[in-house]
Amino acid sequence: MFDTLTDSFKNAIGKIRFQDDTKALKKATTELKKSLLKADVHHKVVKGLITTVEHETNKNGIGKDNFLRALHGELTSILTVKGNQGFVFASKPPTVVLMIGLQGSGKTTTTGKLAYFLKEQKKKKVLIVAADLQRLAAVEQLKQISGQIEVELVADESKRPQDIVKIALKKAEKELYDVVLIDTAGRLAIDEELMDELESIKKIAKPDELFYVADAMTGQDAVRTAQTFKEKVGITGVVLSKFDGDGKGGVALGISQQVGVPLRFIGNGEKMPDLEQFIPERIVGRLMGAGDIEGLAEKTSSVIDEKEAKRISQKIKKGQFSFNDFLDQMEQMKKLGSMKSLMGMIPGMGNMAKQLGDMDLDNSDEIKRIKALISSMTPKERENPEILTNSRKRRISAGAGLEQQQVNRILKQFKNAAKMAKKFSGKGGMKQMQDLMGQMQGGGGVASLPR
Repeated sequence: MFDTLTDSFKNAIGKIRFQDDTKALKKATTELKKSLLKADVHHKVVKGLITTVEHETNKNGIGKDNFLRALHGELTSILTVKGNQGFVFASKPPTVVLMIGLQGSGKTTTTGKLAYFLKEQKKKKVLIVAADLQRLAAVEQLKQISGQIEVELVADESKRPQDIVKIALKKAEKELYDVVLIDTAGRLAIDEELMDELESIKKIAKPDELFYVADAMTGQDAVRTAQTFKEKVGITGVVLSKFDGDGKGGVALGISQQVGVPLRFIGNGEKMPDLEQFIPERIVGRLMGAGDIEGLAEKTSSVIDEKEAKRISQKIKKGQFSFNDFLDQMEQMKKLGSMKSLMGMIPGMGNMAKQLGDMDLDNSDEIKRIKALISSMTPKERENPEILTNSRKRRISAGAGLEQQQVNRILKQFKNAAKMAKKFSGKGGMKQMQDLMGQMQGGGGVASLPR
């Protein structure tokens, strides 16, 4: 997500090679300033960051460690704005959230993503309310999304948005819902009619949170519109959508400070799992190339069953990992979001995340071939690939629409992967894996922060 920004910090840090080198510090901050402005970070934010980093580094002694400490501290300060972080539940359920924003910002899709996050990661009972009756097909889009993620929807295009909200709130209270997400109307531009409707819904809903959904690809325009919504109806947090399409990423670094409300979530892909909490301390870790192990642990623990994980672990240790196990794990992985996003959360794996690009576990050609191959196997063959004779392989290749050479290659890859997994699962295996990863990505992190 933060490739450009992380590279900027890496290049700046690389300028400081010796202690007490004033020229090197100036070169580093000049390089950093140019890179941040190019990445669409607001000029006032950049000026403040550079001034503080220079002052703190000079005060504590010019050197790489002190420069890193100063940069880490100032980034954390910039991203930390008074207010809630991530998602905070009301003391008494349901927690009511108004989703507001302009048309085309990704508000409806973000509502679905947030519902999925709350259902899958927080294990909450969520109700979505379709109160956007301005945009054609908005209700239909929410019907499709709610059906896909298996979350209840309240929708009635014959009623006023205000009446739909009243019905939904009664339902939520009666049926003990934890969270109510209200998708409100947007316009192509801010107008009086839009603000009046939002104010009316706000009075009825008495929301605990008002999330403004901003399109990251609009850069500083996202900041300006967020400021206007804050003045007109009030907002408690910003959600940046389409962040994966924003090659610069600078808007995320300054929007909280500029608007005066916390950045709460970032949408980093097209699928429902592609929404991440914006926790300043964790984001700074990713910006500095240190990853976000805590965030990764939260994601994985929400979809990976502990008993199942132990069962798979035992099979791997015995070298018995089957194609059925592979398919099961693929389905679990899909719930975690894009591979690029996941790799970015692992310390030092930034370079590998770039190489993966937008790898899709459903649509990549290699995954499609593997699934076709497995579909052509008998249950016995899936569980025990060792029984695959040449005649069986010929039958499988015909059924899967693959050349036998392709089948042999996939089977060989699977066998080698199972052997490697067995090796790494043994004593000292984690150390071997870390060494291998280090060789593969060449130390992709910015640096290890001194303790």
